[in-house]
Amino acid sequence: MSGDLLLDRAKALDAADPLAGFRDRFLTAPASDLLSYLDGNSLGRPLEATARLMDAFVREQWGGRLIRGWTDGWLDWPITLGDRLGAVALGAAPGQTVIADSTTVLIYKLARAAVDARPGRRRVVLDTDNFPTDRYVLEGIAAERGLELVWISADPLTGVHPAQVAEVVDDRTALVLFSHVAYRSGWLADIPEINRIAHEAGALTLWDLCHSAGSVPVELDAWGVDLAVGCTYKYLNGGPGAPAFAYLRHDLQDELRQPILGWMGHRASFEMGHGHEPAPGVRALLSGTPPILAMVPLHANLDMLAEAGIEAVREKSLLLTGYVLDLADAWLTEAGVDVVSPRDAARRGGHVTLRRPGFEQLLEPLWDSGVIPDYRRPDGLRIGPAPLSTSFSEVYQGLSVLRDLLEKQR
Repeated sequence: MSGDLLLDRAKALDAADPLAGFRDRFLTAPASDLLSYLDGNSLGRPLEATARLMDAFVREQWGGRLIRGWTDGWLDWPITLGDRLGAVALGAAPGQTVIADSTTVLIYKLARAAVDARPGRRRVVLDTDNFPTDRYVLEGIAAERGLELVWISADPLTGVHPAQVAEVVDDRTALVLFSHVAYRSGWLADIPEINRIAHEAGALTLWDLCHSAGSVPVELDAWGVDLAVGCTYKYLNGGPGAPAFAYLRHDLQDELRQPILGWMGHRASFEMGHGHEPAPGVRALLSGTPPILAMVPLHANLDMLAEAGIEAVREKSLLLTGYVLDLADAWLTEAGVDVVSPRDAARRGGHVTLRRPGFEQLLEPLWDSGVIPDYRRPDGLRIGPAPLSTSFSEVYQGLSVLRDLLEKQR
């Protein structure tokens, strides 16, 4: 397909896009040289509403109410925002999701609680291609608890398959941990089937939702997920270092006990008494003082996501990544670029990874041209269009710059 036809297609898709109006809600600096932002799967763009909310919070709530803000409702934000996130993006009924900490810390809390809740089971199953923090945290827990890590070799193109899980999960397995969407390739795992396999063996499941929350529909309750974690600074536009979230299924809340016992997870935080008594329900996952200021952006984005609808977001996401694949096939394969993401839409998350030796050297000229993708070793360029802030024409512009840079190298 010629460049003109590909551009015409981008314009037609933009004209027919029911979510196009949401792009105007995002903030761009007046002097920005941005041409094409293709890294929404690493850091989402800020909303105009976020800037207004942050200003109002500082001036009115923090500046006006000061410490009284805690009793005005701040103390409840980890739960009330967690419930909202659960309803809008996670398919989770109230009382199971909490906003707190970072993804790394929450993985530690939930994974430690899970293996301790399965005494006598000494194995934890994970895959070789999962995000480093997931692997590192489990390595640390294994060392603490004398556990054995059972590794599944994950092909970036095909991800972790249920059949691979069935081969290694047995009555010695305490926990399995995988990502819903693989951070490198975008592979979308079959959560319901993997859960079924793990549960038949008596193991618990912990899912990393960092690359799916806000981009791919998730049904934690319907899928029978035990535990889940995720970040809020990618498709949820929470901002750099925004707090993470954790999900703990209702019927496990009296059984699992997280290891970092802090005052906010106490039954009565302000009694300041001796000995730790866990708060009832999911609040027991809290440890220290909630990051209230960092939670403010989530109010704006959850309002927007609820208005747009996660199913509509997913529909556009698949169109965007499908268009990326079309551009790659038309322009980039002749330059030695391989697509290392699933072409099957049912198995593809919200980004597409392109691979070619030497891509790292193209990052600076891409950025200088106003095109911002993401790079992951070895030789992987991730194209992550965020459905609510990215147009098809923006994808066309970004990949046309990449095409031109590759042609200069030939």
